[in-house]
Amino acid sequence: MNVLIVFAHPEPNSFSAALKNTAVQTLTELGHQVTVSDLYQMGWSPTLGEADFPQARADADYLDLSREQEHAFAHRTHSADVHAEQEKVKAADLVLFHFPVWWFSMPAMLKGWVDRVFSRGFAYSTGRKYESGHFKGKRAMICLTTGTASTLYEPNGIDGDLHHVLWPIHNGILGYTGFTVLPPFAAWMPARVTDEDRDAYLEAYAARLMSLDDTEPLFFHPWSDYDETQRLKPGVVARSGVQWNPRAGQSFEDSAQAYAQQESN
Repeated sequence: MNVLIVFAHPEPNSFSAALKNTAVQTLTELGHQVTVSDLYQMGWSPTLGEADFPQARADADYLDLSREQEHAFAHRTHSADVHAEQEKVKAADLVLFHFPVWWFSMPAMLKGWVDRVFSRGFAYSTGRKYESGHFKGKRAMICLTTGTASTLYEPNGIDGDLHHVLWPIHNGILGYTGFTVLPPFAAWMPARVTDEDRDAYLEAYAARLMSLDDTEPLFFHPWSDYDETQRLKPGVVARSGVQWNPRAGQSFEDSAQAYAQQESN
């Protein structure tokens, strides 16, 4: 299996980096081919703009980014850095995204990688989205760190459950482009726990990577569940992307129901 790790953290001695290193070691020992795009080390530019199209443009007078991306992909005229990353994604069977959660999302460096690399024509196009997306057959997974405890990310937590926090990434980026999305791995506030706890995180992540083939992906509704307005048909219960509660060993959906029942008693 070819694995691409996209790593976005400015500190090479961070716990995010330790998780990335664990992934490289574990997957390599399993016989997989591992490539790492260390965005900060690479000096990656997160800015999508005219520099992405250094050769003949579709329209030299007006910068329509989606049109220029599609034109550049069709004519292989993307900037060299974008083309190189797209080649890595094309070769990958699994893409791992390693990052700290900043402001309920990914760092700007990584979002800029998505903006530039997941270009129109390459990652999506008319009629090629979600279950018919260009990356159908590939898997993707997030490995994240937080600055706060897991309790804040439960259904009754102040930050909202982890599935809701990651929905724009899981559904809006990965599901949208056709990936089979695996449940994320979270290391909760590693800067504020013991060395033993951090070692346990690394061991748990290695174990998770060794059992990828047995990991059930997140659920996303197929097109057939939607009507002509692209809303769920009457009678279809919304359950896309249900995630597992890392503390209680149950789904957030089940946790929410249990919590509601407890409150009513």
